[in-house]
Amino acid sequence: MSNIVVILGPNNSGSEIRMNETREAADRVGGIDLRFVDSGATFDEIVEQCRGAVVLLPQGAYANMTELAGKIGTLKLVQTFSAGTDYIDKAALAELGIDVANNGGANAVAVAEHAIGLMFSTNRKLDVQIDSVKAGTWMQIGGDRTEFHTLVGKRIGIVGLGRIGSRVAKRLAGWECELVFSDVVDHDADYVAATGAKRIEFDELISTSDIVTLHVPLDRVTRHMMSDREFEMMKPTAIIINTCRGPVVDENALIRALESREIFAAGLDVTEIEPIEADNPLPTMPNVVVTPHLATRAIESEWNAAQFTMENAGRIVRGETPDWIVKPV
Repeated sequence: MSNIVVILGPNNSGSEIRMNETREAADRVGGIDLRFVDSGATFDEIVEQCRGAVVLLPQGAYANMTELAGKIGTLKLVQTFSAGTDYIDKAALAELGIDVANNGGANAVAVAEHAIGLMFSTNRKLDVQIDSVKAGTWMQIGGDRTEFHTLVGKRIGIVGLGRIGSRVAKRLAGWECELVFSDVVDHDADYVAATGAKRIEFDELISTSDIVTLHVPLDRVTRHMMSDREFEMMKPTAIIINTCRGPVVDENALIRALESREIFAAGLDVTEIEPIEADNPLPTMPNVVVTPHLATRAIESEWNAAQFTMENAGRIVRGETPDWIVKPV
């Protein structure tokens, strides 16, 4: 079995930093020949430089991934640094006998913390308060005081109790919330018990929660899982939080729900089109907080991603079964 593992990415300072961090992790794992290939090279040059690779780690989307995988011939695994794998054609790679794996929860803590930050910010209009100080208007923030809330006693509905959703629940345990979840996955009883969350059906979660927070992968099942029907079911005082993938939410339906006051607020780290379009009303709407898809932005996430991906690469090199495989849906 070959021990060649390739990082495919742009030739810039960011890639150099990632390469250095990942090389340190590869050295800790041992037995890995880690190489960097510039994604800006010609296709034929990339193919030639990837010869013999058994693991490929793309930094973001690469348009010719399936064709490249087929040309390499020796590839066993496409390993992502990210939690999401929606930008990879997993079905096409599966036909070639190549698995796809995500980062094993490397950024789960950072995203969970960010989701809770968005809950707090929307509940207390933290963005408006900060802007008022920067603008020199101090306490002139507007809004009725009945729109400002704590999280005590609120029902938090977690859609997806995986690595991120479970950490959201565990971190909210001391906030005196009621925690409920829905999931298509049947989690182990001990796993669920450790989160303190109670399982209920999706429709009940949507219609009874004060905050609905989304933690699901983007696939054909979850695309637009939150649309007009779901927003109409939500309480008029409810908040939607999305830190997974933008298209999980039907953005036009969300805008309609906010404008008609079907729901109270939204906290978003992701949008359907990124960067968000200049004419998109969401960033300037009252009771909406938008951050630029940087929920993972913590140095610990980078360290974890480097270590976890190299541990999985090491499994391939040793002829073992890799972890965190994401099946085509």
